[in-house]
Amino acid sequence: MQITDVRVFPVDEEKLKAFVSIIFDDCFVVSDIKIISGASGLFISMPSKKRKNGTFRDIAHPLNSETRHWIEERVLGAYRETIARRERGEAIDEAGPDGEDGGTGA
Repeated sequence: MQITDVRVFPVDEEKLKAFVSIIFDDCFVVSDIKIISGASGLFISMPSKKRKNGTFRDIAHPLNSETRHWIEERVLGAYRETIARRERGEAIDEAGPDGEDGGTGA
């Protein structure tokens, strides 16, 4: 299994830095991954759903730490690349997390 595309959608908020969609093997997408700025730096938060009791439950998530680390490296790398391109003034498609644009091709 390979990550064949990472689509980053930056947001201008204090802690939430971006929404991300990742595509596996050009045939399966996981959307609504969040990049969060925490006390120890950037980390990813997998998509989740709020339950009736107010708690959140992940909808999709890695089953082991190696897979989490692999996904996190690719996602944060694509985010840093997107931010660097934005700072250089390069055009970045930013349709939003539900749109088709915004891919980094990473």
